[in-house]
Amino acid sequence: MKKIIRKLKKVNKFSRTIYFLLIAAYFISYIFFAKSIISLVGIETLIRYFVLILLFGYLCIYVYYGFFKLISKKFIGFYIMSLISVILIIVFCFGSNVIDMVYGKLADFNEKEKVMYTSYLITLDDTTLNAKSVFGMVDDKDDIEGYILANQIIKEHKLTQDIESYDDKNSDAYLEMLYDLYDKKIDGIFVSSNYVTLYSSEAGFENIANDTKIVYQTSGEFNNKDTSIKSDKSLTEPFTALIMGVDSNSNGLNANAAFNGDTLILATFNPHTLSATLLSIPRDTYVPIACRNNKYAKINSSAASGTSCVIDTIEQLLDIQIDYYAKINFKGVVELVDAVGGVEVEVQKPDYAINHGVDCKGMVCEQNSDRKWGQHTIYIKPGLQTLNGEEALAYARCRGLYVDSDFARNRHQQDLIIALAKKVIKLGSYNDFKDLLDAVSNNIATNMSVNQILSSYEILKGMVGNLINDEELVSIQKAKLETYTLNVYLPTYGTTTMAEGYYEDSLEDIIKTMKINLELEEPEYIKTFSYSVNEDYQAKIAGAGYRSEASNAVLKGFVSKTKAEAQKYCNDNGFECSFKYVDENSKYYDPDIESDLIVAQSPHEGELLNGIHDITFYINGATSEL
Repeated sequence: MKKIIRKLKKVNKFSRTIYFLLIAAYFISYIFFAKSIISLVGIETLIRYFVLILLFGYLCIYVYYGFFKLISKKFIGFYIMSLISVILIIVFCFGSNVIDMVYGKLADFNEKEKVMYTSYLITLDDTTLNAKSVFGMVDDKDDIEGYILANQIIKEHKLTQDIESYDDKNSDAYLEMLYDLYDKKIDGIFVSSNYVTLYSSEAGFENIANDTKIVYQTSGEFNNKDTSIKSDKSLTEPFTALIMGVDSNSNGLNANAAFNGDTLILATFNPHTLSATLLSIPRDTYVPIACRNNKYAKINSSAASGTSCVIDTIEQLLDIQIDYYAKINFKGVVELVDAVGGVEVEVQKPDYAINHGVDCKGMVCEQNSDRKWGQHTIYIKPGLQTLNGEEALAYARCRGLYVDSDFARNRHQQDLIIALAKKVIKLGSYNDFKDLLDAVSNNIATNMSVNQILSSYEILKGMVGNLINDEELVSIQKAKLETYTLNVYLPTYGTTTMAEGYYEDSLEDIIKTMKINLELEEPEYIKTFSYSVNEDYQAKIAGAGYRSEASNAVLKGFVSKTKAEAQKYCNDNGFECSFKYVDENSKYYDPDIESDLIVAQSPHEGELLNGIHDITFYINGATSEL
């Protein structure tokens, strides 16, 4: 040993220093690299561990043979091995940095444990508050913005006005409060800071941003309820994912409970076959809302009660469990699309020339990402082209230029999702990949864990294989829920709303298609088919063309009709009906309607038939009861 030490001392100090420094640097950088590599759960496990063993083996070789060459003064061999060590140290440092960056960005996709909520007390713009003013508040004590923070506003500003409570379990209490605010039955209401986004699409509240003003506001950090929505399913088995659009006015995703539910896209994906189904659920579809005792309302209204209410409502409608969800900030679409260098889309030719009073000049025109018209208006020519971020968002939002309105918008959003997915898989540089991760982490929130996201590696590998073989990345089958216009009377609000009923057989075909893709049902194989060479082949769209068995029906109106007509309707539908004659002293009497004709009815025309068993008709005439 002393002899070896003497030989080592005879080696020049520079070489000795390099030897020991490289051993230390290699070992430390290897530890960090190994830690990062091990974190990539589910990605080529055998290869990862084999590479780590080889790299550690090289360290052992360098320690032994480097020392031998050093004391033998075979400096050429020593410096070659040292150069290899330096290169590997650089690889370790860069590799661990990239992996940790990616892992951190993936972790940012997860819903935050704590999020900031904000509550407003709003009034109509021309309202002046006084001691006799009355404020509306939801009665749900778990509602952070509508109840907890609302009471904090009352305490902070020492408000002594009377409070009118609204039941949020049996109706959309916020919508009811807004109706009462506009009717001046109450003077102010406590609402989420997202109230403009939530209700500006409702009839009568299009100008809510200008009609109302914020009197008081407060914010607080609370536990995020959405973090309780978890799934233990791996992405290596068939799964479902719900995409929800959050239409905000700023970049980034403010992860509070209430959001705009105008965009709801349910996807199923089978990693075994690389096949997917996409269903855009029309925002006005009239369904039972799970978190409101199954009271019927437009499905987008469920978003006002948070993600769990949306998921429960859709699961109840489709009888399919939703494994994952992703909330996507619409304004962030600009950042996402620009990060991948634009997306190629066939822009549909508009049916109308005017959009919100703007002449589109034969093109698609829409507000920009800041919701501004005028010189900021986005114009897009019809046809196949590459859209930038602003153009893609404008196309995704546009519905006023098309005959089928929301359905056209849903199609366009599906087209953009597919185009974006195709572009992501073809990213060619580290900087492009990093820019995409930055954009995604800032504008998407999901309940997928990092390990679950990493398990998508096998899917991506299969998609890359398809790309190399010049095949479709994923086989995507679109679905369309056939609907019809439904004018529904809302007795709680005393108004009529235009909604969308759906056809049961259309929904059943969609459910069956999705369950087959999820391997929950066996497919029925088509053994024969025919086609004409004179007609373009159209891929089957699940649910399309099925138009029987309407899901909802509403009560017909019989004002100015005869008793015989009403009785026939009752007999045909199995209702118990009664008739009452009224005179001029009755609130139902109408001098403009002839005697012996129906002047009013209860329930009101347009109410859903679900739950109606008997009807009372009031007839102009004598004060006798039939």
